[in-house]
Amino acid sequence: MERILTSRAAGARLIERSRIVLLAADGLNNLEIAERIGINSIKVGRWRQRFVQWGFAGIERDAYRPGRIAPLDPKLVATVVEKTTRETPKGATNWSAARLAKEVGISESSVLRIWRSNGLKPHQVRTFKVSRDPNFAEKLEDVVGLYLAPPEHALVFCVDEKSQIQALDRTQPGLPIKRGRAGTMTHDYKRHGTTTLFAALSIADGQVIGTCQSRHTHVEWLKFLKLIDKQTPPEKQIHLIADNYATHKHPTVTRWLERHPRFHMHFTPTSASWLNMVERFFRDLTTQCVRRGVFRSIAALVAAIEEHVRIHNADPKPFIWTAKATDILEKVKRAQSRLQIIQSA
Repeated sequence: MERILTSRAAGARLIERSRIVLLAADGLNNLEIAERIGINSIKVGRWRQRFVQWGFAGIERDAYRPGRIAPLDPKLVATVVEKTTRETPKGATNWSAARLAKEVGISESSVLRIWRSNGLKPHQVRTFKVSRDPNFAEKLEDVVGLYLAPPEHALVFCVDEKSQIQALDRTQPGLPIKRGRAGTMTHDYKRHGTTTLFAALSIADGQVIGTCQSRHTHVEWLKFLKLIDKQTPPEKQIHLIADNYATHKHPTVTRWLERHPRFHMHFTPTSASWLNMVERFFRDLTTQCVRRGVFRSIAALVAAIEEHVRIHNADPKPFIWTAKATDILEKVKRAQSRLQIIQSA
C-alpha cells in the first residue's frame, strides 16, 4: 500500500483507501483520518471494516452493486393482470399486493410494479349511478342549454338543499398543525343537532343566495323561493335548475309558481344530481367549513355557514360548464350498454 501511494499507475480510489488503512495503522481514529484526507468519517469506517474482513482484496475492489432489475416473464405479468381484473381472493373483495404476490409466487414489489405499469388500483373503487329517466335526453339538453346559452334578460340559478348538516363537537381538544406533524382531531364527537342549507347559485357570477332552516319540507322550500323572489330584480325572469326531490314539486309549491310566472323550473334527470352546479358549492362548503369544524351548538354551525357564504360572495367565481349535451349523452349510452352486457352475462 505504501508503493501504491507513490505509483502513477494506481487509481485515485485505491490510493485513497490505502491512505485510510495506513493512517489507521498509525493510530489515528476515523474523525482524524477523515479530516486529514478530506472525506467523511462514515466512508473511513466502511473501508477500514472491509480491510479488517478481507484484507487488501477488500479495498482493491468495489462493493457489489446490483444492476437493473430483470424484467418479469410476460406470461407472469399477464397472470397478475388477469387475476387482478377477473378474480377475487377467497374471503375478500379485492387483492392486496402481499396476497397476490403469495398467490402467484413473486415479490410484493413486483406486483406493485405490474399494477403501476398497467394502471391498476384494486384498493380503490368509484361509485356511479346511470340514470334510467325515460326523458333523460330532453332534460339533459334543457339544463345544459341553460348553462351554455342562458336566456337574455333573465337570471339562472342552480338550487338545492344540503340537508342534515351536523353540528359536531369533539370530545377532546385537538392539536394544531406544525412542522412534521398533521393537525389532530378525536375520532369521536358529540352531536348538537342538524341544520339544512338552502342555496341558489347564480351561473352568471357565482353569487349564492343561502339560508339555513331547521327542516327541509315543502314549507321551508317555499320560504326559500320567496327569499329568491325578494332578493332578485322584479323585472327579471328567473330560471331555477333543481333535482326531483318531492318538496320541489309539492302542490302548494306548484300553485305558488303558477301565481309567480317569472319563475321557470327546470328539473335534472333522476339520479343525475351531478348536473346541478350548486353541488360543487356544497362540496367546497363541506371541505372548507364543515368537515373539520368544531361546533358546540346549531347556532355556531349556522354562523359558520353564513360566514362561508358571505366570504364566497365577497369574491365570487362562477363555475364554468364546458361539457356538451351530445358528449354526455354518448357516455351515458356507453355506460348503459355495458351494464346490459354485464347483467345478461
